[in-house]
Amino acid sequence: MSRLLLCLAFVLGLSACADGARDLRKPVEPIGNFKLGHAIVVAPNIVQGPASRDATAEEWIAGVDAALEERFRRYEGDKFYHIGVSVEGFVLALPGVPLVFNPKSVVIIKVTVFDDANAAKMNEEPEQITALEAVSAKTVVGSGVTQSKEEQLKLLSDNVSLQIEKWMRRMQLEEGWFGGPDAGVDAAEAGVATADVPSAIMSPETERPAATSGHTVADPTVPFSPMIEAEPSGVSG
Repeated sequence: MSRLLLCLAFVLGLSACADGARDLRKPVEPIGNFKLGHAIVVAPNIVQGPASRDATAEEWIAGVDAALEERFRRYEGDKFYHIGVSVEGFVLALPGVPLVFNPKSVVIIKVTVFDDANAAKMNEEPEQITALEAVSAKTVVGSGVTQSKEEQLKLLSDNVSLQIEKWMRRMQLEEGWFGGPDAGVDAAEAGVATADVPSAIMSPETERPAATSGHTVADPTVPFSPMIEAEPSGVSG
């Protein structure tokens, strides 16, 4: 716990993070063959850092779970994966003194991705990810001054879900996750090409693809845990 508190204190001086909410407005690009099965969020040992507003584990579980669902339900690959997240620590900045003491909001999580078909972890060791508040007109003078606790928590949840996606895309390129770098590219290009064809010249067969059979659905009864040390009790997702 002391190491995490030191980490939280250190990151208060770092630069801001990418804006997860704004990123959601960009066109959706496939993450290979990824399709979200379950998002599971736990917070069994959550640590509140220095100079922070109070927030409960339940509030963080609900916030991060909602952000994961909003971001990752957009992807329509043909293979199910599960995302397990443990919220480790946070700071929701208190009002400071602009230009003198301007504390930053931050959340630290650990994430594990599971392959549904193989009932196995993609990463044996949980990946630790830190997300800070994004730069905006509301955070220049300190989010503690301009934002409520609920707004801070929502924005951090959006930002950390974006950082999880960036990590997953990096693993796709470097480790061949989700079918490798080329998986999903052909389907995405075909969708763009189809959208460019005037509907008046499309055949009925093109407009109404035949239904396929044998579609695999994630089995919610398959047991798995997002963290070795955390049982998925009180789970949202």
